[in-house]
Amino acid sequence: MIALEAETDLRRNDPAQYDQLADQWWEASGGFAALHWLAASRAEHIPPAATPGALLVDLACGGGLMAPHAARLGYRHVGVDLGTEGLRVARGHGLLPVRGSVLAVPLADGCADVVVAGEILEHVDDDVAVLAECARLLRPGGTLVIDALAATRLSRFLMVTVAEKLPGGPPPGIHDPALFVDRERLLAAADRLGLDLRLVGLRPSMRQAVAWALGRRESVRMKPIRSTAVVFAGYGRKR
Repeated sequence: MIALEAETDLRRNDPAQYDQLADQWWEASGGFAALHWLAASRAEHIPPAATPGALLVDLACGGGLMAPHAARLGYRHVGVDLGTEGLRVARGHGLLPVRGSVLAVPLADGCADVVVAGEILEHVDDDVAVLAECARLLRPGGTLVIDALAATRLSRFLMVTVAEKLPGGPPPGIHDPALFVDRERLLAAADRLGLDLRLVGLRPSMRQAVAWALGRRESVRMKPIRSTAVVFAGYGRKR
């Protein structure tokens, strides 16, 4: 964190970091490498589009890493983000960009067949408000896919103290551990909002991660695990 402040004069979790790192979004070995792995993992839990024009809304889309997966599955892909540089990059990969806050998304109620909210809940002061926006945007029966970092000591240690120093880990200073997500609170809110949501832990394949670090693989598969104490995903539908 000291190095980050010396170089950029930005606080932890400052959204301006993403604009500064925009040229790394599509580098398979860059600072956002793990987000490529997570995007592929999300796609495994999204059904193919049932109708022409089916809409996937991607909250906090960044540089649009979900774009190839949304296209392959047959969706129109709308991305919402505050970062102008990320949206510029995303547009170049076929995403329809919308500049706006995930706390007040400038899209109509029930417009989405799928909502993805990946790696955003641990970056906002009110994660339940983001979940409420997901519920508002989804049509009945629509699919929700999220992933986030759990509010545990283990998660704070691994994802901040350790991971920020590892290749493929998050860029230094990108997370504020005080914002990591209370899983019980999230599940209770989902139920109130009419979302059937289940949580699953995720970790990268260790064998593939070693091969990736040695330059022998371009990507790493995220594997489901029982424990949701560090990185977790949520898969659900709107009732």
